[in-house]
This record gives sequence, structure tokens and C-alpha cells, in this order.
Amino acid sequence: MFTRRSLLAGATALGGASLLPGLAHAKGSLIATTYPGSWEDAYRAIVAPMLKKQADIDLELAPLFAMDQIGKVKAARGAPPFDAFLLDPGPRIVAIEGGLFEKFDPKKLTNLPKIPEGFADEHGVCVSAQVVGIAYNPKKLPAPKGWTDLLKDPWVSRLGLTGFQTTFGTSSIIEIGKQFGGTLTNPEPALVELNKVLPKVAAVGLPAAMPGLFQQGQCDVMFTNTQTVATLKGKGVDIEFVKPESGAIAFYTTMHIAKGTAEAENAYKYFDLVIGKEVQTALTPAPYNFLPVNKDVPLTPDMPMKSLDEMAKYINHDWAQINPLRAGWIEKFNKEMAK
Repeated sequence: MFTRRSLLAGATALGGASLLPGLAHAKGSLIATTYPGSWEDAYRAIVAPMLKKQADIDLELAPLFAMDQIGKVKAARGAPPFDAFLLDPGPRIVAIEGGLFEKFDPKKLTNLPKIPEGFADEHGVCVSAQVVGIAYNPKKLPAPKGWTDLLKDPWVSRLGLTGFQTTFGTSSIIEIGKQFGGTLTNPEPALVELNKVLPKVAAVGLPAAMPGLFQQGQCDVMFTNTQTVATLKGKGVDIEFVKPESGAIAFYTTMHIAKGTAEAENAYKYFDLVIGKEVQTALTPAPYNFLPVNKDVPLTPDMPMKSLDEMAKYINHDWAQINPLRAGWIEKFNKEMAK
């Protein structure tokens, strides 16, 4: 007899979330999404064994990017193919508007007092933080001071450029645009300025390709997040992070319970473990380099702040305003820049 667990990978590969409704869960199990790459590696190595040991819950990880998670749940028509989401701010808003989450009760988390106020609400809980700014190779370039430096020599001829497909890319281009009169909902000035210098730009690529291009020396400056910088540094790459003089960007990755799951209680146990000191401490150093949300976990020297409280001063974007416009921005960037 096939279970939902054994069919998850095959149905995902076929784009067949509709195949999954009605399939049964084993007792003491949970299917949770995670991002491919460092998130999947970290959660398989650290979180899954710890959840089994402490709560006797078998964790099955489904590596999916955020909008793929949302698409599969919508296609499943009320019988979610997994029990817990992992999302960044933009997709989180889309899922809330689509009614894809069970109502969340933060009081069920024993570690709630250990995370900053506001990191849990009626939709879910923040499990990791990210800071976005500029990364550069200090052996090849002087440190840029702000976003406009990316469009000038010597930086522009070594710039690795990516578009609006990711949270960090969208946030960065919005902030570049603001330096030229743009706004949260109008990054057009950034595209105008980028078009002017496009012939000089070292590389234009998909977000997932940028770390590799940097490591190979095909570009020496890019906008990115702290986790990428720390991961590359751990591989011996010459790279440093700069907070732009106009302000670094902060965003938070959150977990949510899928509407209609029968495993909500196991999801609470999973989330509680993830925000607990033991997991957060294990995920903070290399090779995973997660920025912790638990206040009892010390930040590493490479992180761009001394405490989580500093992040309250960083730039946060209203994704409810960004989301309706983002698809058009992606299309425009790809048409004009990714030639």
C-alpha cells in the first residue's frame, strides 16, 4: 500500500499535487517543506534527527521554492500534500490572502519567550532572519559605501546582476531605485540606471547562479544576503559584506501550518524545536550560517549586527504592496536585462 509519504516525491516530479489528496499519514510523522540547498542540507543533518530523538516524529522534507509550495497546495484543492510551509515575506502574503494556513496559536510554543516580540502571530512563526546588502571581493575592489556605487567604476565592471525572482533581489533593486527617486512600488528608476550601464556589467544571471559566478571570479560584487556571504567565506572565497549607507534590508523566513492538515500538533512540536536554543545554536555556525531568532543564541563575529534588536532599525518592505506588481517587474527585467 502506498502512502502519501512514498508518493510525495513522484507526484512532485510530475507536477501532480492533485494525486495526493486522501493519502494517509503514518503516526508520529510530519511532511514539511524546505528550500533546496543549504536549508535542506541543514534540516536533514540537524533538525530531522533531533525531532525524532526529542519528539519521536519522523520528519519528511519536501524541498520546494516558496511559490512552488503555494502552487502545489492550491492544486491539491483542500488536501495539502504537506503539513508545514517555509516561506519568505512575499509568498507568505500570497498564502495568507489565499487562505492556505491554519490559524496559528503562538502560545503553544514553549520557546515563544525566547524569540523577539512580534516574531509569531496568528499565521505562523519566524524561524530565521536575513540581512541583505552588498558583497564584494576585498582583494579586487575597494569597499562600496552604498547602492549607487554598484553603477560606477570600479564596481560596475565587476557587478553580478540578478533580478526580481528572489526576496533579496527584489529588495535590493527597490533600494537602488530609491537612490534615483524611485519608491517601494516604483523601481523603474533603478531599471533606467541599470540599462545605462548594462554593457559594462560583468555578469547577468539567475539568483541561484550568482554565488558560483562570484566564486569563479566572473564577478566580484553583488547584492545578496548574509547567509550566502558566510557560506562562500566558509569555502575560502575572498568575500565581505557591506551594509549600504542608506541602510541594510531585513526580512524573515517563517513557518506555517497547512490548512486541512491532520498533523497540526506535530507541526507545533516541530516549530517549537526549530526556534529552540539547541537547534538555533547548531544552525548558526558554518557550514549552515543561519541568523538565529532565539535570543539565547550568540551571534557569530561575521554577522552584521551584535544583537537581534539592531534589526528593528533595518529596512523592512511591505510585501502586500509589492506582490501585485512583482510579476510585471520580473518580466520587464528579463526582457531588458537578461538578453
